Amino acid sequence: MKRIITGVFLPCLVGFTSLLSARDAVGQVSPAVTYTFRDPSRTMDERVSDLVSHLTMEEKVSQMQNAAPAIPRLGVPAYNWWSECLHGVGRNGIATVFPQAIGMAATWDPGLIEEVADLVSTEARAKHRTAMKAGQHGVYQGLTFYSPNINIFRDPRWGRGQETYGEDPFLTARIGVAFVKGLQGRDPRYIKVVATAKHFAVHSGPESSRHKFDAWCSDRDLFETYLPAFEALVREGPVYSVMGAYNRFRNEPCCASPYLLDDILRKRWGFRGYITSDCGAIWDIWHGHALLADSVRPAAMGLRAGCDLVCGDDYTSLVEAVHKGYITETEIDQAVTRLFTARFRLGMFDPDSIVSWAGITPADTIGSRYLALKVARESIVLLKNEGHLLPLSKAIKSIAVIGPYADRISVLLGNYNGTPAHPVTILEGIREKTGNTARVSYAMGAAGPEDTGLPGRKLHKGRGKMMRETMEAAKNSEVIIFAGGISPELEGEELQVEIPGFSGGDRTTLDLPANQTDLLQKLRQTGKPVVLVLTNGSAMSVNWEVANLAAIVEAWYPGEAGGNAVADVLFGDYNPAGRLPVTFYRSVKDLPPFDDYAMKGRTYRYFYGNPLFVFGHGLSYTSFEYCDAVADKHQYQPADTVALAIRINNTGSMAGDEVIQVYVKKEGTAVERPLKSLAGFSRVHLDPGIEKTIVIRIPVKEFRIYDPEKANYIVEPGKYQLMIGASSADIRLEREVGVK
Repeated sequence: MKRIITGVFLPCLVGFTSLLSARDAVGQVSPAVTYTFRDPSRTMDERVSDLVSHLTMEEKVSQMQNAAPAIPRLGVPAYNWWSECLHGVGRNGIATVFPQAIGMAATWDPGLIEEVADLVSTEARAKHRTAMKAGQHGVYQGLTFYSPNINIFRDPRWGRGQETYGEDPFLTARIGVAFVKGLQGRDPRYIKVVATAKHFAVHSGPESSRHKFDAWCSDRDLFETYLPAFEALVREGPVYSVMGAYNRFRNEPCCASPYLLDDILRKRWGFRGYITSDCGAIWDIWHGHALLADSVRPAAMGLRAGCDLVCGDDYTSLVEAVHKGYITETEIDQAVTRLFTARFRLGMFDPDSIVSWAGITPADTIGSRYLALKVARESIVLLKNEGHLLPLSKAIKSIAVIGPYADRISVLLGNYNGTPAHPVTILEGIREKTGNTARVSYAMGAAGPEDTGLPGRKLHKGRGKMMRETMEAAKNSEVIIFAGGISPELEGEELQVEIPGFSGGDRTTLDLPANQTDLLQKLRQTGKPVVLVLTNGSAMSVNWEVANLAAIVEAWYPGEAGGNAVADVLFGDYNPAGRLPVTFYRSVKDLPPFDDYAMKGRTYRYFYGNPLFVFGHGLSYTSFEYCDAVADKHQYQPADTVALAIRINNTGSMAGDEVIQVYVKKEGTAVERPLKSLAGFSRVHLDPGIEKTIVIRIPVKEFRIYDPEKANYIVEPGKYQLMIGASSADIRLEREVGVK
């Protein structure tokens, strides 16, 4: 930018102003102007108002798309609002890759997830600083991130369910709030990076119809399942950005829904940040949903409902919309004010010396590798361990590692990922763990569906030769570790995949691919013990495997250190304590139709069947006794908080974590309620023989239901059962409390 008069930064002086060159609306050079928006001593509201007042309508509209151009006459740099950090800084070069979001949820450890998000935002700040020094303002280089995804994972067929924190509103809220706090920081003036809660609202597939489907559900399902996590992030985060969903809700496009964006988000919850569309979602109003006949009215519709920013260029027609009388420039001003307020709160118009986070460099991210390993360890769920096959003895001399995902990097990463510097596959982790003490033989054994079914992919070996090598490795080993499941090349966002079991990024069956089960049957016939390690982002119907294999380990998509974490669990250097954030059903036939958004028959809260593995399930190498539980009172008011003191003892021989879970159930209710609902939890570490008392605090408001007649939540008076245990089905203690 060419300057006539250069401002001097004097941030320590009260009343400081910066003198910049300025041009008038027709592009002529104006006399030097003192700009209030450059004065850090003024309030941010004053500064933003001043900046917006200098913009032409065309300039304002240009700032309402993710790729906002520079405004040189005012010294406003270009900025791209689109960045990703679902489980690490994504799509922006080398970055720490943590376990996929569903794996982070499986830790049941909000404190750890806040630590993760804090490190992610540190890496983001360091990358942004590097980009700014190089004069780069591209996509994925900014400080406004399209994360977290807090949609409820209501159906395991949804390919993007891996991006969520599972099926439960309470767990999703606790993990989500922690993630937001870690990203945004706790400075009262400056935001570290902006978090975006998505996709608002009632969005969870199918991927194939996401640009046109209309989701319907009852008010009770809406307010008791689909909205609580969003409300928590807005009220407690407080999350600074919310992204609207592609689909319609009750025939209103979510990105242009006055009910969702204004009535609920802004008026009911008091949301103060900015709202962005999903990428191309405003265009979908015209093309996907076919609600309007041209490109101008959808843009006006989105803005009037409260959508401030578009991912894409769908708002370029807003100037025409003003001229046609569809919207006013005042409505544009409101949106642009919200957007520039975010940029000011990120410190983009202040000298680095007064911005809390501006000095962060790559050196500040040291230790990220260990944290990735820690989260991966905590995320692993031991599903089955018959006969205490695990942990494996370190005296083992021969191991066969078999399976399509044993040495595949993509199953570490999931989607929306960065590029790890040193990813460790499951095979590599086992080899590092055993060193020279055991012979580790590897055979792929079976191809993944993505290898056999996608165009242009061929196996490097014939199937006959592959099978001979596999069986030879198995017969010459003491134990078989089979790394199977599915991969992010099969499940994910709107993928071009049409093969048996998978369609458009979603799944049509929950079963393990048939060739993997066939191979496991052959391996079992060798008489050697088989450990199944699953990689996946959603529930699996591993019925034969549960009935016939001694040990099953759920690894999810475990991040860059996933291979080391799996090896630590297999050999007992880490005692697994992950818990399922989703229900594992026995068959897709147990589920209602995929596009039915009613919650009846879904998740542990409304499923009356017999699942394969229940929500909250996870085994340990030690044992825990739940000794007692005492509430601080017998009767509570709706505004109270229950303090539940739970005494627990590690009765086994190994140190480990236990995830204490508290569910609530109403006795004698006049309306249909969930079978039970998670209301509190705590992950606690105990050494052998140690007893602790853990206090879990449960706001009575967590007992609430939504009353459609009152259009609000209520807490019914009466008796409630607090069910304390190790999973949603493994209840060890029950205590009754009353609500007046």
